[in-house]
Amino acid sequence: MVRALIVGATRGLGASLAKRYASDANQVFATARSSAPKESPKSVTWLSNIDLTKPNVGDHLASQLKGEKSLDVVVITAGRFITEDFNDKGPDWGEELTMYTTSSIAPVFIVHRLFHAGLLAKGSKVVLVSSESGSITLRHESEGGGNYGHHASKAALNMTGKLLSLDLKEAGVIVSVVHPGFMRTEMTKGVGFDKFWDDGGAVTPDEAAESLVQWTEDLDISKTGEYWAPRGPGEFTHTFAMPYERYLTKFFQVMSVRLRRF
Repeated sequence: MVRALIVGATRGLGASLAKRYASDANQVFATARSSAPKESPKSVTWLSNIDLTKPNVGDHLASQLKGEKSLDVVVITAGRFITEDFNDKGPDWGEELTMYTTSSIAPVFIVHRLFHAGLLAKGSKVVLVSSESGSITLRHESEGGGNYGHHASKAALNMTGKLLSLDLKEAGVIVSVVHPGFMRTEMTKGVGFDKFWDDGGAVTPDEAAESLVQWTEDLDISKTGEYWAPRGPGEFTHTFAMPYERYLTKFFQVMSVRLRRF
């Protein structure tokens, strides 16, 4: 039995991960920013009012898990995406703070408090859900600029994962960062990316969750501090920005054909 914690589990990939882990009779804890959703597997234990924009998010989460045994898997998938451009309206200060805090600041405080509360131990796996949009090397001129807060916060998350992996390696805690694939979610639809779903090969959250769960089963300390795409290099296409062949060639050059280094 796997003891899993899904941070950001009310919709999208997080909801699918909670459902997938619960389907195998695992012990699943799932967080909600406010209250638990009405429809959810009965075996999921909901931790309410876990707001990743609040400074005490780590303490609040750890306190709700007080007395529990150490966790086998922690997936932090909460995120926010608000589009920005360089026109007259320009970037949004408040939204950028929210995106940075949610994606790259809160995970540090969550992992720190979980570890010091004894909820992460040797063999525990921490998976931080990032995006190819956080890659500086893969960003192409044809894509243009904009979306500063979302893309840069994912780049910051990649570094956060690397640093956490260095701090926790001696304790035997594994930290990895993943690009789960281009998904058909409310978030991508909300920013207008649904028009790229078909050409971009977007998958459902359930499909992405299945790949991620299977990949996490084989995750070990040899992969700590690395960036992975569980669904393979085809997910790094962003076909609306660059032809598949060019993206794949560039990806292999950057990742040394291994899909793993930051």
